[in-house]
Formats: sequence, structure tokens, C-alpha cells
Amino acid sequence: MGALQHKQTTMPTFNSNLLITDLQQQTESFLNEAVQQWQMLPPATMLHKESPEKWSATQCLMHLNSYGLYYLPAIAKTIDEAKSKQVLHTKDFKSSWIGNYFTELMLPKDAAGTVRKMKAPKNHTPLANDNSDVAIATFIDQQEMLLQLLEKARGIDLRKATTPVSISKFIRLPVGDTFRFLIAHNYRHVLQAKRAIAHAKLQASGYKLQV
Repeated sequence: MGALQHKQTTMPTFNSNLLITDLQQQTESFLNEAVQQWQMLPPATMLHKESPEKWSATQCLMHLNSYGLYYLPAIAKTIDEAKSKQVLHTKDFKSSWIGNYFTELMLPKDAAGTVRKMKAPKNHTPLANDNSDVAIATFIDQQEMLLQLLEKARGIDLRKATTPVSISKFIRLPVGDTFRFLIAHNYRHVLQAKRAIAHAKLQASGYKLQV
């Protein structure tokens, strides 16, 4: 996953333009998955849960959409303010300690896609499990908006321009780290959604799964 999978003890430094291009490519892959695959699936597949305590693919998207609802306007505001204050583009972006830490928390621990288990904040926990069409459409809209914001961010300093995080308005991340965290978080739950869909397809085929 390029700029996402950059695990090291020192804070990574990226070429700003290459970082944005990498994040755009990752976002485009999520968008293509939604447009070309998920939109074509029957609702029953998107609503399928591997077990009662696990999320369906629809719930994964609802969770991501709730984050997008906060972060996309916040990032847009950050970019606009940076441009108005002439906080302009620099060649390199060095990740902050906390931004890199948040990003690393989201990433799989190994090639098998194993992730650290976390409890979602209450305001980002999907309670319902219905209306997959709306969840997919919202996800598509948000990924398209994210691509536009990434392109707009090419003109600003990704380190000096900062965005408040959703858990506390007093914690601000460099917008470069905000992008990295948000897209790593998307990756985490896109993988989770794909696992739920694969399980649904196996079950529908009559394959007996070992629980």
C-alpha cells in the first residue's frame, strides 16, 4: 500500500507530490471496488454478517462514511485556510509522531491482512444493517470528494496546514497525516468488507464453512 505501509521507528519523510499520487491511487482502488463490484451485488450479500458480533460490508461502509462526514469538510477547510494564508507547497513532507502512530494503528500487521482489534467510538458505530444502496452511493461520493481534496492539497504545505482530529478538536494533525490516517482507515475496513462479502458468496454457494 505504498505510503501507508511505511513501518519504521523514525518518522518517514515523503516527496509531497509522490505521496499525494500514491494516496490518490489507493483511493481510486477503493472507488473502483465500489463502482465495479459492490454496486452489482444483491443487498443480501452486502448485508451478510459472518457472525452476530461482526459487521456486514454495509456496516463497514456506514462506519467509513461517518468518518468521511467529519474529515472531508475539515480537510477542505484546512486547505482553503492554508491557501488564503499562503501556507504553500513544499517539496517534502515529514510525518508527525502522532500522525504516523495513528496511521500505523490502522494498518494490517502482516501479509495475511491481520489487523489490531479496536472498539469503534460510539458515534462511529453502525447500529443499523440496512439500505446497502445508500451506504455504497455515499461511499462513492466521499471517495470522489477525497480525490478532489488530494489534488487541491498539492498546492499547500502538508506539514504546516493542520486538521483537528475527530476524537478531540484540541489535537491537530498535519493534513498530510490526516490524509494518510483516513486512507489507511479506509483500507482497513475495505478489507473487512471484502471478507464479509467473500463469506457471503461462499455461504450462498453451499460451501460448508468451519466456524
